[in-house]
Amino acid sequence: MIEKISVLSGQDKEGKAEGYQQIDIYAGEIVAVVGATGSGKTRLISDIEQYAFGETPTKRKILINNLSASEYYELNNQRQFVGQVTQNMNFVMDVKVGDFLTMHAESRGMYNARSIIKKVLEAANNLAGEPFDEEDDLTSLSGGQSRALMIADVALISDVGIVLMDEIENAGIDRIKAFNLLTSKGKISITSTHDPLMALMANRRIVMSGGGIKSVLWTNETERSWLSQMLLYDKKLQKLRDIIRKGGQIP
Repeated sequence: MIEKISVLSGQDKEGKAEGYQQIDIYAGEIVAVVGATGSGKTRLISDIEQYAFGETPTKRKILINNLSASEYYELNNQRQFVGQVTQNMNFVMDVKVGDFLTMHAESRGMYNARSIIKKVLEAANNLAGEPFDEEDDLTSLSGGQSRALMIADVALISDVGIVLMDEIENAGIDRIKAFNLLTSKGKISITSTHDPLMALMANRRIVMSGGGIKSVLWTNETERSWLSQMLLYDKKLQKLRDIIRKGGQIP
């Protein structure tokens, strides 16, 4: 079981050392990665996805339970630790949704495939605007439907200890529901985001600038108070979006 991952300091775009030694992220913790476009958010997500060990441009090292990825694999016989969802992912397999989910569930040793498929489809349709079912072709799904299915699949089928999310607020889905689904399973959850709601829903946020990590901030009580108000306003905005999306007019 992955209890924590550690990000050991590297360098920014100018080759300057980052201003920290080590960041530990524990199971069940939610961490947001924030910063302007080009600040290095996606690079940090990629370093974690690739289990970097000094060979990437940032020279960062990623440890799993204080071990390198290769050492962790040798001890646990587990090669895949990370599940990732990005705004640009799409399916390329020309199979039915149900067949894909069955194959994935059985490859993970889950033999109650029917009940798993039902749960995944329910979760995915809760995120997507237009419903779909197991008889639809994967390649016929819209961008939002594809991301919704991927998120539900990662949350409910993938046996990974780390979930990475790259700007899922732009994926054409209900981002708050998606965020809650992905972070509800006790896994290490790391999201790069421009969305203040998602940033404040995290326990901590890593601030990026110039390709390097500049600071790590804990979400404080004042911010949590603001978050409660922001969520209320977001629900109102979502209702207005739904009315317009469905061809209605705002009363």
